[in-house]
Amino acid sequence: MWGIVPAAGRGSRIQPLAFSKELLPVGSRRDDGTERPCAVSEYLLERLILGGADKICFVISPGKSDILEYFGDHYGSAQLAYVVQPDASGLCDAVFKAGTVVGRDEDVVVGLPDTVWFPKAALQALPDADLSFLLFPVERPEFFDAVVLDGDNVREIQVKQPKPTSRWIWGAFRMSATGFRELHALWNERDQRDEYFGTLVNAYLQAGGLGIGIRAGESYVDVGTVDGYRTAMALLAEGTDSRSRLRAGVSSDGARPPHAMDNGATA
Repeated sequence: MWGIVPAAGRGSRIQPLAFSKELLPVGSRRDDGTERPCAVSEYLLERLILGGADKICFVISPGKSDILEYFGDHYGSAQLAYVVQPDASGLCDAVFKAGTVVGRDEDVVVGLPDTVWFPKAALQALPDADLSFLLFPVERPEFFDAVVLDGDNVREIQVKQPKPTSRWIWGAFRMSATGFRELHALWNERDQRDEYFGTLVNAYLQAGGLGIGIRAGESYVDVGTVDGYRTAMALLAEGTDSRSRLRAGVSSDGARPPHAMDNGATA
């Protein structure tokens, strides 16, 4: 299975940085007994691998060669590939750019590289379906893409609406090889005008497609703002007990959550 990492965004909400936002140090990890800083995107790669990805495709802009230099050709047990997205044209464009390396018979799983979420292995809860979403409960769903469910079936995705009717937002999603092809074809039929994945999914549902929402997430933080960065550091430092209090970038002292972008390729 392929993991897709949309990483062409400018990171305007947390600039200025001297490097790509996906390499922002957040917490630390140990390699062969030595502690070193951990780039924020490493958390996503770890979770993609735990979710079953054995190959991961970074979708990067032409100016982000530092990501390639940092990760090289593999991470843990996964082989890495890189595809260029010339213009930051949204998540749909980024995901389907990866189609140049993803085989026609391979499933894909997609996450955003400037986020930290728990539990680590939550992607394992996603079913073998054409389209399924890993959902997280949040205090302020208007900053995210809220997912409205009918049982476990996705009825609608409310893309950053001021008053969403669901407090569950998607943090990652999985597509079967068939689902990937169908959604790609629909995006092309719609003249590639969908920037946000949620609007494409809504059209897919209206055309008879099926999406599954799995409420297996506990905590979700967008690290794309200074407030989000602080919240992620606190979440990682305080450990499991803090996760029930630090949901979706809302800290225990009621700090405002960061504004999470759907596309991961324009922020």
